[in-house]
Amino acid sequence: MDKKIVVFEDQNVRRVWHNNEWWFVLEDVIIALTNSRDPKQYINKMRKRDESLSEGWVQFVHTLPIATVGGTQRMNCTSTKSLFRIIQSIPSKKAEPFKLWLAEVGYERIEEIENPELAQDRVKQYYELKGYPKGWIDKRLRGIAVRQELTEEWGNRGIEEKKDFAILTSEITKATFGKNVKEYKEFKNVPKKNQNLRDHMNDWELILTMVGEKATTDITKAKDSQGFNECQDSAKEGGDITKNTKEQIESKIGKSLTSKENYLHLKKKKKLEN
Repeated sequence: MDKKIVVFEDQNVRRVWHNNEWWFVLEDVIIALTNSRDPKQYINKMRKRDESLSEGWVQFVHTLPIATVGGTQRMNCTSTKSLFRIIQSIPSKKAEPFKLWLAEVGYERIEEIENPELAQDRVKQYYELKGYPKGWIDKRLRGIAVRQELTEEWGNRGIEEKKDFAILTSEITKATFGKNVKEYKEFKNVPKKNQNLRDHMNDWELILTMVGEKATTDITKAKDSQGFNECQDSAKEGGDITKNTKEQIESKIGKSLTSKENYLHLKKKKKLEN
């Protein structure tokens, strides 16, 4: 999976792993927060109006190699910690949502290695601020861990392209729910680009998604699936098993486990503390 590009409200933000942490392309951040057509000029003006930021600039910003359409170029990049300082100088309504987003994506790799509990706490805080129920949050966090285990397994078996991860994921979803990810978003009336389908699933949908991905992980290991085609077969098998489980439960309780309801109505209750 391509982790060098993350998305904030439809805006791609490039990042690079440097000194054991993620560093973000500053121009991308400026565009994401301000919609500026000339981020370099915006940065120059920002430094002029914030003397303390300008004085410490060499500590906040480093030029690092970034892949571009024209080849690798050295671009101004900043760490997660430094970004929180720079954001203070950017008057934008998107500042607080960006901090939440940054807390989720900025530290993920560090904490996977050093302290997974902290990463989980940040994601938990994100959903609490959005107003999700506690029980739902617990299931969502568990699902993230199950998902990570699966994607790591795929990565170890030759899956590298972002589109291939998406296809394999959709294979599980299609087998489980009878709809691929795109179709399921349409079913739940969730915007296609800037919303994660799982953030709009009910408890049963989250549980079934976990079962499908955990089953796929274990089947992939048991069959020693290698490459895209074999991993795709295992993904379908994992989804089929979950589909059968889903149908058995539905026959016993007399109603569908899936729902058109979503969580688009939720708003952040309070700001993230600095």
